[in-house]
Amino acid sequence: MERRVLLAITLSFLVLFLFQRFVAPPPEPATVATNQSAATSTAPSTVAPANQSPSTPSSVAPPAPAAAGADLVVGDTADREIIVDTTTVRAVFTNRGARLLHWTLKSYKNDLGAPLELVPGGAGPEAIKPFTLAVDDAAVTQALNNSLYQVGDGAGSAPVDATKQAATVTFEMTTSDGLSVKKSFTFQPAGYVLSFGAVIERGGQRLNPSVQWGPGLGDDIARAKPASFFSPSYNTPAQAIIHVDGKVERLAVTTAGSQEGANLYAGVDDHYFVSMLLNDEAGAPFQFRHAPVVVPSPTEAEMIGRYVDYSVRYQVPRDSMRFYFGPKALDELRAINSEAVRVINYGIFSWLAVPLLGGLKWVHQYVGNWGWSIVVLTFLINLAMFPLRQMSVVSMRKMQAIQPQMKAIQDRYAKYKVTDPERQKMNAEVMALYKAKGVNPAAGCVPMLLTLPFLFAFYQMLSQSIEIRGAHFTLWLTNLSAPDPWFIMPVLNGAAQFWQQKMTPSTMDPAQAKVMMFMPIMFMFMSLSFPSGLVVYWLVSTVLTIGQQYLTNYMMGSPKPVKA
Repeated sequence: MERRVLLAITLSFLVLFLFQRFVAPPPEPATVATNQSAATSTAPSTVAPANQSPSTPSSVAPPAPAAAGADLVVGDTADREIIVDTTTVRAVFTNRGARLLHWTLKSYKNDLGAPLELVPGGAGPEAIKPFTLAVDDAAVTQALNNSLYQVGDGAGSAPVDATKQAATVTFEMTTSDGLSVKKSFTFQPAGYVLSFGAVIERGGQRLNPSVQWGPGLGDDIARAKPASFFSPSYNTPAQAIIHVDGKVERLAVTTAGSQEGANLYAGVDDHYFVSMLLNDEAGAPFQFRHAPVVVPSPTEAEMIGRYVDYSVRYQVPRDSMRFYFGPKALDELRAINSEAVRVINYGIFSWLAVPLLGGLKWVHQYVGNWGWSIVVLTFLINLAMFPLRQMSVVSMRKMQAIQPQMKAIQDRYAKYKVTDPERQKMNAEVMALYKAKGVNPAAGCVPMLLTLPFLFAFYQMLSQSIEIRGAHFTLWLTNLSAPDPWFIMPVLNGAAQFWQQKMTPSTMDPAQAKVMMFMPIMFMFMSLSFPSGLVVYWLVSTVLTIGQQYLTNYMMGSPKPVKA
C-alpha cells in the first residue's frame, strides 16, 4: 500500500501543477467592442500612455456644451488637472467631468521601475475614466461628463497636500436649465481608500446615477499571455469579482453581466491589485455591471482581452460611497474588514497560507530581505516537520528491510486469483510479518500526507502575496515574483530532487522506480516559469530533506534487508 500512496502523492503534485499551467489558462479574447459598458454615453477623452508621469498635463477633448440648449452658470472656462498627494498615492483629476485620470502607487513599480499607474492607459483613447456618471437621460449624461467643473477652494495649481491630514477636493457645475452637480473626493493621509460623493439635482429632483469605473486595472503583470513553460501564466488576469455569502465569486471575463444585491463589495481585480466598491452598509443593495473591454492590437496580441469594465448603482441616491483602489495587501485589506482579505486568492488553503504569510513577514522584520526570509522560514517549517519526516523515513527503512520476506509470501500465492479465498491467507501472513517486525505500513505515508498542506499553502502564499512582487533576492534574482531569468534555480532544484529520489529508501518495483526518477525532470521543466521565490522555497526544502536523510543514515546505518 505504501508505494501506491507514495506514487499517488507524487502524481497529485504533477496533476496540480499541470492543471494550473495548462487546464486553466488566461481567458480567451472576448468579442465585445471597446468601451461597451452599461449606460455609457461619454465623449472621447485622450488617455495618457501607461508610463506617462501623472504630473504631465494630458490633452483633453475640446469644450462641449453643457447640455442641449443649456449654458454653464457655475463651472470653469478651461481644462485643468488637479493633483492630490498622499503618502501612498498620487491622484490626478481632470475638471472636465470631474473624473480620475491617474492613480499612481508610490510604493509599487511597473516593469520599467517607475511608480505603478493603476488607471490603464492601454485601454484606448475612448476608455471610460473612473467616476464617470451616467443617468437615464443621455443629454444629462453628456453634460455630467463633458462640462468643465469649478474646482473648490484649496485646489489650485499646486498639488493638494493630503500627506498629514485628510483632504477633500470638490467639483461643482450648474447649467441654465436647472442641472446642478457636486462631486467630492476625500483622501486619507495613508492607504488606498477613496471616499466619493455625488449629488445631482435637476428641477428640484435628485437623480440617481450609475458610477462607472471603466476598465481596470493598469497593472502590467495582468496581461493575458498564452500558457507555456517560459511564460508566467500563473498570473491572474483582470476579472470581475463580487462578495456573495461570505466568499468571493470570480465572474466570467469573456461575457458581460449584471448582479444586484446587498453585497459587501464588488469590482475588478487581477493577480496583485483590486478596484472595488466597499458597501459599508452591508444591507444596502446595489447593482454591479461588468463587461470585457477588448483592445485589438495586431502587433501585441497579449493585450487583447486584458481589461474588464465595471459600474455600480445603488437603488437610492447615496451621499457618500467608498472605493478601494490599490494592492491586495493583507494588512491594508484587513484594516477595512476581515472579509476584504478574501480578494487574495489563496484558494482552499487560505486557512494556512495567511499564517504562513504572517510568519514570513515576521522573519522579514529581522532579515530585511524577502529571499532570505523565505530561506529562514523554510528552515523553520522543515525543523517543525522533522519528527514527522523522521518517522516516515524510519518506517520506509523498515519496510525496505522486510522486502525479501514480503516477496517470498507474495510469490507463494501468486498462482491464486485476487478473488480466491486463499489470497486471504496471504494477507494474514503479511500482517503477521508486520507485527513480528514491528512495522506499521501507514507510518510511512501518513506523516508525508500531513506535510502536504504546508507545501500547497506555501505555494499559494508565495504565488499570490503582493509582498513578494518585485522583491529583490540576490545577484540575478531581482524579482521573486517572476521566473528565474537564467533558469539556474529550476535546474538546481531538479538536480536536488533527482538526488533525493536516488537516496530515498524505496519499496517500489523497478517499473515504478523508473517513473519516480522521471518526476524530478518533469518538475524541473514545469518550474522554469514558476515564481523564483517559490523555486527558492522548493530547493531549500529539498536540500534540507536530503540533509535529514543523511542524518538518518548516519544514526541508523545502512539498511540491512532481512532474508526470508
